[in-house]
Amino acid sequence: MQAFRKFLPMFDRVLVERLAAETVSRGGIMIPEKSQAKVLQATVVAVGPGSTNKDGKVIPVCVKVGDKVLLPEYGGTKVMLEDKDYFLFRDADILGKYVD
Repeated sequence: MQAFRKFLPMFDRVLVERLAAETVSRGGIMIPEKSQAKVLQATVVAVGPGSTNKDGKVIPVCVKVGDKVLLPEYGGTKVMLEDKDYFLFRDADILGKYVD
């Protein structure tokens, strides 16, 4: 069983796994870890049920498991599950999702 199957985000929270940073430039030069740009793309691995409005109705989350999303440069809560780093964001904090 994978780590994110043991963790269910609450309300409108989304659990994502950031894509790996580029370690080699297009020209084949190795990029030092300190010089690597922060990766703003991630894959959604778990979503909460959504938030509730004033009437008590659930507003569903805009993304689903497997979506590729664009994250803000700062924010999110780091979560360690079975020695892997994941990040928890609110649905409204996600900037957009990539479509094929």
